[in-house]
Amino acid sequence: MSRQTKAIIDLDAIAHNYQLAQKWAKASENIAVIKANAYGHGAREVAIKLEPLVKAFAVAIFEEAVELRSAGILKPILILQGINSVDEVVYAAENNCWLMVHQPAQIDILSDPRLTNLPATIKLWLKVDTGMHRLGFNPENVASTLVQLSSLALINKELVLCSHFSHASDIQHNKNRRQLKRFDDLFSELKKNKKLTDFKLIRSMANSPAIAALPASHYEWNRPGIMLYGVGLFDIPHVTDRDLKPAMHFISSIIALRKIKPGQSVGYGGKWVAQRATLIATVAVGYADGYPRQVDNNSEVFVRGRRAPVVGTVSMDMITVDVTDITDVSTGDVVELWGKNIMANVVAQQASTIGYHLLTSVSARVPREYVQSSLEKTQ
Repeated sequence: MSRQTKAIIDLDAIAHNYQLAQKWAKASENIAVIKANAYGHGAREVAIKLEPLVKAFAVAIFEEAVELRSAGILKPILILQGINSVDEVVYAAENNCWLMVHQPAQIDILSDPRLTNLPATIKLWLKVDTGMHRLGFNPENVASTLVQLSSLALINKELVLCSHFSHASDIQHNKNRRQLKRFDDLFSELKKNKKLTDFKLIRSMANSPAIAALPASHYEWNRPGIMLYGVGLFDIPHVTDRDLKPAMHFISSIIALRKIKPGQSVGYGGKWVAQRATLIATVAVGYADGYPRQVDNNSEVFVRGRRAPVVGTVSMDMITVDVTDITDVSTGDVVELWGKNIMANVVAQQASTIGYHLLTSVSARVPREYVQSSLEKTQ
């Protein structure tokens, strides 16, 4: 019998959260971000669920786009890190992939003389650095970059100008508004530029937190990512949190129970010492599965309808939990690590990290079980 550690993925919750993005920004189209294996939830399964609802998907790298096309996904796919070779441009043209362009070297690739007789023009997203200082063209260089692109026959004349907030999880941060103003000012200048009349310029700025709480950033395209998976969007609790439905229910089970005496320690390094007679449950999950080692006696799990503290150092394959105060606990009991009763964001804070990190760290050895309505499928 295999161990009971698994991640139950509620595909209906993901669809619900996507529809929230539509509700919160009615005038915008939404591109569903399913990079990093749909934030650990399974890109293939999530894409199949969302394809009837979405206009397009976004991934980080080409390999992720190839995986989706191999799975039969047909909607356009935006590749957020863009191209690294001529072959990738050809693949994009042949497979309806949109390309993010964020540096001059990528324009050099697009200008390669070998790129002739492509089956379709390529839709570009041009990234502008409004303050993130990670990727993108400086605002003062965007007009000349667009003029250069306008000479390329392989480029679709509808082009998306986009940028990214550096402080989106703190929606009241002044830098969000400064970035937005810089972006709006640039767009206004470009619209007046007579050298750019060949292009139909549209915009994208809003990620998940901005979709929820910064309507001034709701342009033609929004980019919901973490919100699709039901994780809180902000550094502090926000009114929109209650509308999101967590999509991942990460569970394991108790494989052993042990009584220890006051003064005895538990786990590597003896970092936790019992202050009373204690019943310790050993749970079959560890950092090799994606449970964060950094919680360090500062987290809880949910078992038999109650919260119980994780004690001792997280091991590769196991954690230990103080279940002294839980009645009738026994081996085989299901333990929720995060999901319906323990929020992933809360565990992330206890581990001094973020929900994104937690979800994407659930490892390949944890089976994903997909649930939608009454239909369940195990993979």
